Amino acid sequence: MADPLKIKLSIANRVYPLTIAPSQEEGLRSAAKKIEAMIGQFEQNYSVRDKQDVLAMCALQFASQVEQKTIDKANVSEEVEQKLESLNQLLHDHLTA
Repeated sequence: MADPLKIKLSIANRVYPLTIAPSQEEGLRSAAKKIEAMIGQFEQNYSVRDKQDVLAMCALQFASQVEQKTIDKANVSEEVEQKLESLNQLLHDHLTA
């Protein structure tokens, strides 16, 4: 296992020192950049002065994206299951005829 890596991420003008596995670095840096970009969009599009409000809006946005992907994945799984059941029934009907 690789040695832990110490990095610093800046989010909303605050620096967060982290000790992470090297395999996590790219994902964490990418996430921090996305948060910073979203903060910029919220500050530009809405008259929000408090960083806490902006960060709460970012958290809500990211959480809703995760939830929507979970819902979409469940819907796709259900659709696939229905199609497989239909194929199974067709095969069963064909083999027993």
